[in-house]
Amino acid sequence: MDTNKTPLAPTTPRRARLLLKAGKAAVFRRFPFTIILKREVESPTTPDLKIKIDPGSKKTGITIVNQDTGEIVFAAEIEHRGAAIKKKLDNRRALRRNRRNRKTRYRKPRFLNRRRPGGWLPPSLQSRIANVETWVRKLSNAYPLKGIALELVRFDMQLIQNPEIEGVQYQQGELAGYELREYLLLKFNHECAYQQVGSPCDEYLEVEHIIPRSRGGSNRVSNLTIACRKHNREKGARTAAEYGFPDIEAQAKKPLKDAAAVNSTRWALCERLKSLGLPLETGSGGLTKFNRMQRDLPKAHWIDAACVGASTPEKLDVEHACPVAIKATGYGSRRMCLPDKFGFPRTSAKGSRVVQGFQTGDIVKAVVPDGKKAGVHVGRVSVRGSGSFNITTEQGTVQGINHRHCRVLHRADGYTTNSLRTLAGEEPRQSRAIPNSPPPIAAQDGGYGWSILWRLS
Repeated sequence: MDTNKTPLAPTTPRRARLLLKAGKAAVFRRFPFTIILKREVESPTTPDLKIKIDPGSKKTGITIVNQDTGEIVFAAEIEHRGAAIKKKLDNRRALRRNRRNRKTRYRKPRFLNRRRPGGWLPPSLQSRIANVETWVRKLSNAYPLKGIALELVRFDMQLIQNPEIEGVQYQQGELAGYELREYLLLKFNHECAYQQVGSPCDEYLEVEHIIPRSRGGSNRVSNLTIACRKHNREKGARTAAEYGFPDIEAQAKKPLKDAAAVNSTRWALCERLKSLGLPLETGSGGLTKFNRMQRDLPKAHWIDAACVGASTPEKLDVEHACPVAIKATGYGSRRMCLPDKFGFPRTSAKGSRVVQGFQTGDIVKAVVPDGKKAGVHVGRVSVRGSGSFNITTEQGTVQGINHRHCRVLHRADGYTTNSLRTLAGEEPRQSRAIPNSPPPIAAQDGGYGWSILWRLS
């Protein structure tokens, strides 16, 4: 970016190093690695960059695509912590209810008097929306984005065929059948529910009643499954339990939690992204899959994100992309001390979370001149009130580092990052657009900042 903090076009790591060495630029942010020029750029020319999002329940794919060349400038997958949040809320609720039952059993329940505002979402779903919004804001501050593309619905065949359809015709047209089939195929993994060892299935799958209509069964979704034509006729007027599959009825009643989470948050996420002021494009999951199949690309969250919307370029360069795995870890908890197994405090209350300007989770660089711990240590710090910190590096944990030797490289923001290719055991690829996998964290070149160098200038 220039001296006025205006985002400019992405550049190469080589050019960024030359600008820093010549003193024409300075490091503005370590992650995403951003440099700021010491001059103003008048009428800068920026490419047509669009950020694309494929929201998910456990992971969300985010990519920044150059619409002119098809180059993937940035790619990442955000791992949400919704399940961890729900588990902590359940534990807290259990403790509170247990305490109230023991101490105030006369107390009348109050939950029936509480009213939630319109559009309320539980914290586990709010965290998913907040993660996506946070990273879109971060990337919009570093890249000159021209628009946003969001996958809003999973499948909407009727709307694709006739965009003007509405009302009763929309609710009772072909959409109802397609949505029902898509739901059942997803729940039963596109396989016959009555598949047996040694009994091959037909290639034709049909919607089948677990309890037949002739036996009092209904058309509710919980009474429907997917079966091939052969086993459907074999089953006849028997129930699934009588046919030898009592577990099918239990599986049919289980909801699709992941699909429900995405469906509950899609409109709230859309409204949040609209408030950023960038042009917003929406697309369906069917269009995303069509774009990916037409370009013969493998299945991945970040690749699906690159294929969102009708504005997807004809050719996408995914070979040179090095996607980043972003994991939401949170900022910690509010508790002041450590409890025992009964919930009572076993340590004294701790003071401020910030000690000598450092906070647990910050990435620091410690240069120790002498002693047993002499050397350069780069990693995440764990602070103590005494000013003697622990630093976790790739080689292990170094204890007892004085705060005077430490310098902050990156503030704790509730996220950890790594290369997806490194996590998958692949060899790191050299890329002009996306950073390479991090070298050893105790490198002598400034450590963590250069190891995640981005194409920004």
